[in-house]
Amino acid sequence: MNNTLRYAGFIAMIVAIASCGDKQAAQQQAPPAVPVSTYIVQPGSATYYDVYPATVTPLNQVDIKPQVSGNIINIFFKDGQRVKKGQKLYEIDQQQYKGAYEQAVANLNVAKANLAKSQQDADRYEELAKQDAIAKQTLDHQLADLESAKRQVDAAQANVSTVQTNLKYSIIYAPFDGTIGISQVKVGTSVYQQTLLNTVSSDDPIAVDIAISQDEISHFITYLDKGTNLKDSIFTVVLPDGSVYPYPGNLSLLDRAVDPQTGTIKARLVFPNAKNYLKAGITTNVRVKHNAGESSLLIPYKSVVEQLGEYFVFVVKENRATQHKVSLGTRINDKIIVRSGVEQGDSIVTEGVQKLRDSSIVRVGAPKAAPPAK
Repeated sequence: MNNTLRYAGFIAMIVAIASCGDKQAAQQQAPPAVPVSTYIVQPGSATYYDVYPATVTPLNQVDIKPQVSGNIINIFFKDGQRVKKGQKLYEIDQQQYKGAYEQAVANLNVAKANLAKSQQDADRYEELAKQDAIAKQTLDHQLADLESAKRQVDAAQANVSTVQTNLKYSIIYAPFDGTIGISQVKVGTSVYQQTLLNTVSSDDPIAVDIAISQDEISHFITYLDKGTNLKDSIFTVVLPDGSVYPYPGNLSLLDRAVDPQTGTIKARLVFPNAKNYLKAGITTNVRVKHNAGESSLLIPYKSVVEQLGEYFVFVVKENRATQHKVSLGTRINDKIIVRSGVEQGDSIVTEGVQKLRDSSIVRVGAPKAAPPAK
């Protein structure tokens, strides 16, 4: 009897040990479900901006340099003020140029008097020659003197024009409407030809230049062909302090050629600048607005996994996360456009992505639905 009991107990112990082993094996074969959060893919309005580094530049800018030498005796503006075309800017001492002009005019008058005398002598000699009262050689000499007197008048007249031009250049005028900078010279400064006096630049409207990739040329040409309405707000400037310039611009032109070293081409935008917020030389950014349409699929960027240059998301179905390869578009803040790989209504993993492998078992929390399109 005792042997029978002992045998039965031994069999029960073996069965218990085997049962525990089966449970441990089952636990090892079935890893725990990964807790995840999901997002329901829905179409939305994908309005986004491409951002380009930009430089503000005047549409017209001229360095003011004298064409005659002398001392500055007058400055007719305040540094940084707006000037009008034809407005006086600088005056160079005219004394030497006035003296030269008066001397040239006097020489011209002498030459004209000599010409008149030569003309009278020539007329008289021609009458005497008709009567054979003088030798033909005498008439020829007088006609040659007359021609020389005419050339002297021409030379004197040219000299008057030259010194008159120098006199004119002693006063320097604004070449166009714009803003003048800080004067590089003061009253009394001695200046020479090509001395930099100042710079005048136009400021309303003003240009903003960006460099675009050669791949984007065809897209920008559509803006040139169709034109851009200021109300469209396609092109806006982000000022250095981060604020958005309140007046949109339009595309004016694309440069002549692509830079072969960078593969980019310059695009010039034009903005109104009545309040002079945009100063020449400012380094800023230009935003170009794009609208991919109401049917674009947007997913959280954090749901995307990159592997060897390819992009994947995990789509959850029946508590299993399957890896899907996706084709992506433009990133918009914390979202990104997905062109293919998922469909409307798919539930994709947003939290717990790092712990997943293809076909992992998951435990889904409350799904996060896409916010309503704005």
